[in-house]
Amino acid sequence: MKIETIAVRAGHRIDPGTRAVTTPIHMSTTFERDGDGSYPGGYVYSRGGNPNREALENCLAELEGGAAAAAFASGSAAAMSVLQALSPGDHVIAPEDVYCGTAHLLRDTFVPWGLQVSFVDMTDTENVERAVQPNTRLVWVETPSNPLLRITDITRVADIAHRAGVLCACDNTLPSPVLQRPFAHGADLVVHSTTKYLGGHGDVLGGAVIAKRDDAFFQKIRKIQKDGGAVPSPFECWLVLRGIRTLPYRMRAHAENAMHVAAFLSSHPKVESVHYPGLKDHPGHEVAARQMDFFGGIISFQLKGGKKKALAVAAKARLFVRATSLGGPISLIEHRASYEGPGTMAPDNLLRLSIGLEHPDDLIADLAHALA
Repeated sequence: MKIETIAVRAGHRIDPGTRAVTTPIHMSTTFERDGDGSYPGGYVYSRGGNPNREALENCLAELEGGAAAAAFASGSAAAMSVLQALSPGDHVIAPEDVYCGTAHLLRDTFVPWGLQVSFVDMTDTENVERAVQPNTRLVWVETPSNPLLRITDITRVADIAHRAGVLCACDNTLPSPVLQRPFAHGADLVVHSTTKYLGGHGDVLGGAVIAKRDDAFFQKIRKIQKDGGAVPSPFECWLVLRGIRTLPYRMRAHAENAMHVAAFLSSHPKVESVHYPGLKDHPGHEVAARQMDFFGGIISFQLKGGKKKALAVAAKARLFVRATSLGGPISLIEHRASYEGPGTMAPDNLLRLSIGLEHPDDLIADLAHALA
């Protein structure tokens, strides 16, 4: 089936009791046993399983083309579960510009716990090959990266990982499974912040890990999900599942709008540089064109005049809302270095845009006003 059909139908079933077409929300935390002690409904306690979470996980697995999925209370909890499934003394290779939340997890939580981590520039895959050690167990890919929009060749990195007997995980939050299919390029695990494009409306927090194979490593992640309990509520699962129904059409609109805005910014005299893989002068354009169907809804750009000018532009925006996060219908603008704080790789003159679903002409007019 085409991805539009999968997005609408995966994880969906007619409610057997009421015949409701829209999936009901099952808020119960516990489920009745039969007299013989069995659980005929298949559910025991909501931390271990719930009809809404099961529906979402089935949908995510089918959407990414994987074998199984585990939903979490946030994208960070999802990433943490993958790292917790490793052992002290294991080595992880991650991008030097990995999302700041993942970098904090690695440096502040898992290095003291016993993981070893190498941060490398993954735009050059030879750096990944050089970083492999005898105790390497995981290569973490993020492409496009956040907020610099760097591109990593998933196929080449996954090949390096597999030749070393190592797992390859890919954070696919920014492109979503509509624009990029990491399993088709060799990844073993896909991680999402479902808060972003999958939920799509800025009203739900969540995360997910999808596995290409339901193997022993994924079962560790599943056990961490159950034992740790960092799971989304039934209502949160229902909201993400509702968002996924329109995901293919929203993603195309985000990407088309972003292409128009990126073209405008790239020709503006007050803009120093634009980071958007859809532009042909982007250093990762060819790789992105090979592994992505569209180029996404996130743009970063740097301004002439430094931090002061960047903050002034953000302050003058009228349609763009000054807020963090991404993937919703409302366009956002953010001075990323201020949010990430010390150690950020985001330049002081960089603004990140999450391009929403407004008309691109209106977004361009707003940026033209802010830049004037």
